Amino acid sequence: MLQVERRTLRARAVVGTERAGGRTVLRSLRSDPPLTLRQTGPERVHLVSTAAGPLGGDLLELVVDVAAGTTLEIASVASTLVLPGPGTSRVTVRARVGAGAVLRYAPEPTVLAAGCDHRMDVRLELDEDAVVSWREEIVFGRHGERPGACRSRFDATAGGVPLLRQELSVGDPAVDGSPAVYGDARCVGSVLLTGVRPAAPLLSEGCAVLPLAGPGTLVSALAPDAPALRARLTWGEAEAGRASPA
Repeated sequence: MLQVERRTLRARAVVGTERAGGRTVLRSLRSDPPLTLRQTGPERVHLVSTAAGPLGGDLLELVVDVAAGTTLEIASVASTLVLPGPGTSRVTVRARVGAGAVLRYAPEPTVLAAGCDHRMDVRLELDEDAVVSWREEIVFGRHGERPGACRSRFDATAGGVPLLRQELSVGDPAVDGSPAVYGDARCVGSVLLTGVRPAAPLLSEGCAVLPLAGPGTLVSALAPDAPALRARLTWGEAEAGRASPA
């Protein structure tokens, strides 16, 4: 039987803004399949997957540069299905948000198919008075299957000072089923919000709203399915939004 060796796929997408005529315009918008960016509004870009994956071995990078005083919203048209392959797949997002700029990052969930080995890395740099809403959601496998392995790392700095350092791991049965970690949950997610900070932690079923040491709030949630996870994160965002400015 003829066997064809699959080569590692490397893809890089870039989006950047600038201020012109008193409004936000896109200074740059470049894509490599499967990371394809489409402008869908004056200040909005959607990620459109133009190929399956990521598959094991794929290396994908998204670079975001939001200039001072501008606004950008990034979403996606569908969930990302991470598939197994010959090696570890990696998605890296590097974002810089300038002084007084606004970034809303809210892609659809990442689904960890059985057998995948995946890494997610976010490096977020915020200048003074930058406002960010950054949502991440992970689903533990497709219906009826165990999830593959994933390690997610989130590093955020504000004004050069660490704001959030967070890492989570999925795919170890001893950890996934522990009542001290995920229990019977099938999804995990978080939202980083800057510019608001409640005076004290807020708790609800499956959701926690935690003020950070710096100018921000972290909403974290667990849920049995993706709709419930989204509802809990939305509740947490609303509660944080009622807090005093950070």
